[in-house]
Amino acid sequence: MADYYDILGVARNATSAEIKKAYRKKARELHPDEAGGGSPEEFKEVNKAYEVLSNDEKRQLYDLGGEDALSGNGFAGAGFGGFQDIFDTFFGGGNTRRGPASRTRRGQDSLVGLDLSLQDVVFGVEKEFKHDAVIECPHCHGHMTEPGTDPVPCTNCDGTGTTQRLTQSLFGQVMAQTTCGQCQGYGTVIVTPCGECSGEGRIRASQSVSVNVPAGVENGMRIRMAGRGDAGIAGGPPGDLFVEMRVASDPVFTREGDDLLCTLEVPMTSAALGTTINIETFDGEQAIELEPGTQAGHVQRLDGLGVGRLHRNGRGDLKVHVQVTTPTKLDSRQRELLEEFAQARGDNGGLLVQTSSSVFSRLKERFTGR
Repeated sequence: MADYYDILGVARNATSAEIKKAYRKKARELHPDEAGGGSPEEFKEVNKAYEVLSNDEKRQLYDLGGEDALSGNGFAGAGFGGFQDIFDTFFGGGNTRRGPASRTRRGQDSLVGLDLSLQDVVFGVEKEFKHDAVIECPHCHGHMTEPGTDPVPCTNCDGTGTTQRLTQSLFGQVMAQTTCGQCQGYGTVIVTPCGECSGEGRIRASQSVSVNVPAGVENGMRIRMAGRGDAGIAGGPPGDLFVEMRVASDPVFTREGDDLLCTLEVPMTSAALGTTINIETFDGEQAIELEPGTQAGHVQRLDGLGVGRLHRNGRGDLKVHVQVTTPTKLDSRQRELLEEFAQARGDNGGLLVQTSSSVFSRLKERFTGR
């Protein structure tokens, strides 16, 4: 066989650009589809020479030991079809896909909302819900055809999924490969589509799903359920289902991180004398002991009665904010008793606490000079 450099007509120290230019010229002259072109054997030699010399590693091996150095790497004896891809790269050979396309597709991901109460979030919960989903057709089991039938080979492309046509290019007429318009590139045609799903292989139906919601989730968080989304096409894998948390507000408790907050209204007398009050929590009834003289704004902490920590052990706390209420409607006897109480304590007016830098002091200094 002739030297690869001689076949392309380039020097042994030719650059990659010179090799490419020489190949394009030779390939155009010798392509069998061209008028006055060379033989398939000649065109095959040009392609093989270019495949070796355009690759730095193969070219180095060839320079060191000729064709024998290439045989160990599986490059010798390549057929005409293997070099057609090179020609297509330069001369627009069209679709280089080998074989028909597959109908199999992965299903789409789905997103649904899940309503939760604050109590669900505190302890975690397993919820079962229904949602509108795309599932595999129970009649054809995703095969798209009526049971007992199969897609038939396309007569337009002989099952290859592609057709060839002669086109005019910059370098003359070349054979281009395009997707078959009859089978859409699949190589087969469904002539007896499933009557249940109209050949889709999938139907839309209500699906029941059970999800384990861990304690501590927050509003807007999503749980991914792999493989529970829409069914795939033609037996393809299903997508994923994402469940978004929608936590409703609670009439008594609010959340602050892992803690729960609530407000407890206490009569003035109970705050002054001290008392024990039972309150309802998510853990049942709990007793709160208020010391005598409890002030408004006091926070009573109940350890471990808050929200479960997400993916961690333990729970937050329940913080009870004490609000002291003042009676607004007194009968004559109640008013008499309060007046006696106030007189006994000497509570005959409010107490204004001032510092030397108070506004009154500054005004006095301004007008008196002292």
